[in-house]
Amino acid sequence: MEQGPSVPPADRPGSAPAVLPQGSLCSSPEPAFGVIHEALGAELEAHGLAVVPGFLSPAEVGLLRSCAAATRAGGRFRPAGVGRGPSFRIRPEVRGDEVYWLDAGRDGHAVSAWMARMEGLRAAINARLFLGLFGYEAHFSHYPPGASYQIHLDRFADAPLRTLSVVLYLNRNWRSGDDGRLRIYLERAGCRPWRDVMPAGGTLVAFLSDRFPHEVLPAARSRWSLTGWFTRRP
Repeated sequence: MEQGPSVPPADRPGSAPAVLPQGSLCSSPEPAFGVIHEALGAELEAHGLAVVPGFLSPAEVGLLRSCAAATRAGGRFRPAGVGRGPSFRIRPEVRGDEVYWLDAGRDGHAVSAWMARMEGLRAAINARLFLGLFGYEAHFSHYPPGASYQIHLDRFADAPLRTLSVVLYLNRNWRSGDDGRLRIYLERAGCRPWRDVMPAGGTLVAFLSDRFPHEVLPAARSRWSLTGWFTRRP
C-alpha cells in the first residue's frame, strides 16, 4: 500500500494543468478513447498532472460503485495502512480509508472492462512519454464521513516501481459542500500553489507518482474511488 506522510523533493512544476475534455469507458467508440488518451498524455507531458471530467459515463460509474458497495457489504474491505512489509501499520489518525484490491479474474465485468481501458491507456502513454509502464495495480477505496489521508507521496522510497497514479471517482451527485477534495501540491508539500479536485463521479486524475505530494481532505459523506498505479518492471 502507499506510504504515509513524506518529505518530497523541492523541484516540482508550478504551472497548473488544463482540464481535459470528456470521455467514456464503454459507450464511446474506440476512436473517442484515442482522443481522450492523446489529450491526457499531452497534459502529463506538459505538467505531469491531468484531470479528466466525465472519463466514464454516469452509468459506467454506477456499475463500478455498485460493485464496490457490494464488495464492502460482503465484508471484503480492510482498513488501509501506511508503509510496506515489516513497516506496514494501520494508523487511522494518518489514513482513514478502507480498501479492497481488485482482481479482474474474479470481480466481474465492470472491473474487467476498467482493466481493459487501463491497458489501452498504458499503451497510449508509453507511446507518447516512453515511461516504460508495465503493470497495473488498483483498489476500491471508501472513506467514511470525516475520514482523511494526510500528505504523502505514492512511491515508496525503497521500492520505486510506481510511476503513474490514476484515481477515478465513483461518487454520485457530489456537491461542493460535501468537500472530500484531493489536494495536489504543485511545488512543495503543505504550501501553495496547490490544485484541488472535487471527487465528482466519473472524474479521473492522473499524475506522476514520485512528483506530487497530495492529501485527501475530510468529506461530509461517504467518498468512493478506484485508485490505481501503473508500475515499471522490477
